[in-house]
Amino acid sequence: QLQLVESGGGLVQPGGSLRLSCAASGFTLGYYVMGWFRQAPGKEREAVSCISSTVTSDGNTYYTDSVKGRFTVSRDNAKDTVYLEMNSLKPEDTAVYYCAADAYQMHDAQAMCVSMRGDFWGQGTQVTVSS
Repeated sequence: QLQLVESGGGLVQPGGSLRLSCAASGFTLGYYVMGWFRQAPGKEREAVSCISSTVTSDGNTYYTDSVKGRFTVSRDNAKDTVYLEMNSLKPEDTAVYYCAADAYQMHDAQAMCVSMRGDFWGQGTQVTVSS
């Protein structure tokens, strides 16, 4: 069964940190462009960060402006896992965070995030930033 499973969400105070993980099963994550997206209540889903394949590409990354300098995306192909390190969290980062895998090999990180294309999606993990 092909699936992505996110973990690591929770409640954190403003200024705090969390690390989200996205584990793949049933397919080899290394060949995919991977992305993190989020959806806050009453808002549309938006791209947060993406990272290209390190097998077919160079692992380039893309971040939406609101998270640049605070979030870091990385991948460990040996573990079939992608991470999102989130620092200096703000209340406006509160959302359900989803990871996705894009099999379109012509895409780099920016292309995936801009198109929000995903062949597989996880079920999401809740991140709440509040005092």
